[in-house]
Amino acid sequence: MPDTLSDDQRSEALEGLDGWSYDAAANAIGKDFRFEDFGAAFAFMTRVALIAEKSGHHPDWSNVYNRVSIRLSTHDAGGVTDKDIGLATRIDALDPQVSA
Repeated sequence: MPDTLSDDQRSEALEGLDGWSYDAAANAIGKDFRFEDFGAAFAFMTRVALIAEKSGHHPDWSNVYNRVSIRLSTHDAGGVTDKDIGLATRIDALDPQVSA
């Protein structure tokens, strides 16, 4: 089981991620994405799903029309780990063509 990041480690890791923030209530990191339309949002989710499945680490997420909300936490560790930071980094590398 991976170790959770300390507050300092988590803060430092988040500095390197664009738009991701820590949600203390959920003990997770999260980011909201906005796309041109539902098709673009769904295509992005499909790309994220393939990465998540390959890495064996899956997001908590939701989709409403052109918006996708992603929250990452390593549930068996009880918080944010390097696995979450790594998945967030890979998600950002997708060049999702968001309108933020």
